[in-house]
Amino acid sequence: MPTPTGPISDGGRIVIIGGGPGGTACAMALQRLASQHGLHLQIIILEGKQFSREQHYNQCVGVLSPPLPALLADGLDLSFPVHLSRGEIKGYVLHTERETLKLDETHEPSVAVRRIQFDAYMLDAVRQRHITVIPARAVDLEFHADRVVVYTENAPLTCDVVVGAFGLDEGSAAMFSRLTGYHPPHFLDSVVTKYHLNDTDLAQFGSYIHAFLFADPRIEFGAITPKGNHLTINIAGKSVDAPTMQSFLHHPVVRSTLPHIEQAGSVNATDLRFYKGRFPRSLARHFYGDRYVLVGDAAGLVRAFKGKGVTSAVLSGIRAAHTIVEAGISATAFHTHYRSANHDIISDLPYGQLMRHLTITFARMHLLNPVLRAAQNQPSLQSALFDAVSAHDQYRLVMARTLQPAVVRSIVSEMLGL
Repeated sequence: MPTPTGPISDGGRIVIIGGGPGGTACAMALQRLASQHGLHLQIIILEGKQFSREQHYNQCVGVLSPPLPALLADGLDLSFPVHLSRGEIKGYVLHTERETLKLDETHEPSVAVRRIQFDAYMLDAVRQRHITVIPARAVDLEFHADRVVVYTENAPLTCDVVVGAFGLDEGSAAMFSRLTGYHPPHFLDSVVTKYHLNDTDLAQFGSYIHAFLFADPRIEFGAITPKGNHLTINIAGKSVDAPTMQSFLHHPVVRSTLPHIEQAGSVNATDLRFYKGRFPRSLARHFYGDRYVLVGDAAGLVRAFKGKGVTSAVLSGIRAAHTIVEAGISATAFHTHYRSANHDIISDLPYGQLMRHLTITFARMHLLNPVLRAAQNQPSLQSALFDAVSAHDQYRLVMARTLQPAVVRSIVSEMLGL
C-alpha cells in the first residue's frame, strides 16, 4: 500500500469514531486549524450514544481539573462549562486502615460535574459549529492506498484519515486490531455507584474527595466524591465486581466516613445501583499508522496511576488535529509529530506505573500507615501525595520529592517507631 504523504489537502475528509471529549476536541481543533490554514475540511463524528437525553451512564467520576479550562479556551475557543458544576473540590482525604491524612488544594480547584452532561456540552458545541454528527456506530473499516472506507450502521463513509476516539469500546478496538497492528491498552475494572444524602449530611461530608488505600488485594483504590446532591462511590482493581463493592461499602473505615449507608439514602431508585466500566493503565501498541490515529483512552494516553482522562483526551485530540493539518496522515507523520507532541504523557508513564506498583505493595504490607504519619509534619511529602492523587504534577517529579533525604528519614523513623 503506498504511504500517504504530507498534510491533509483542501477538501479532505476526516471521520472521527467517538463523540466524547477526545473526538469532539479533535473535530473542533481541526475546524479551527483548517480556517487558519485556508482549508475547507469535511469533518464527521460518529457517535451512537445520546448524551443530551442522559440515556447512558458514564463510569468516569467526572472531576475536571486544571489545565482543562485553559485548554478549552486556548485550543478550542470554548468556555469552560461552569454552569455544569456540582461543586468545587477543596482537597483530598487519604485513608488507610489506621491513618487519615487531609490534603488541601493550594492551586486552582477542580470541579465536579456529571460526565454525561459534560459530554453533551462538548457535542452540542460541535453541532453549533456546523460539524456533522451522525448518530451511528462504525462497524467495519477498509484501508486503501488513497482512502479509508468506514462502514456504519447507516451508509458507508469514505475519508482520507480516520480518528479513533472510542475509549475502551471492545467492538471498535477489535475492528482496529483486526486491520492494523493496534493493541488496546491494559486496563483496570471499575465499579461505580452513588447515593443521595440530605442537605445536612452533605454539608457535613464536605467538599473533599475521600480516597481509600487498603490492604485488600482485590481493590487498588476506592474513592467517595461529593457531586452536588449525591456522593459518587467508586472502586478499581484488576477484577472488581459487585460483591467487591459490597465488601468495600461495609469496610469499617468506609462506614465511618459514610455512616448509616443503609438508611441515609433517599428513595431515589438509582441509589446503590452498580455500574461497571474500565479505564486504561498503559499505552496502547500501534495507536497510529497510515491514515489512522487514536486519541485519549483508546491510545492509552492517560496518567498510569491517576487517569485525568478528560484532560488527556482533549489534549491528545487537539494534538492529533495539529498533526493531520500541519504534518501529515502517514505513520511517519504521526510518529514524528503526534507521538512527540505527547512525549509529556508517554515519558511519565513508567514513573506512574512504578508509583502504582509501589503504592499497591506498600498498602498490602501496611506500610502506608507510617507514610501518612510521616506526612503530618512533612509539607513536601504532603505536596507529593496531593500531586499523586490529583495528577497535578508529573510522577517523576512526585517521586523525586518523595525521595528527598529528610522525607525518607521521617518515613523510616515512623516505620521503626522512633
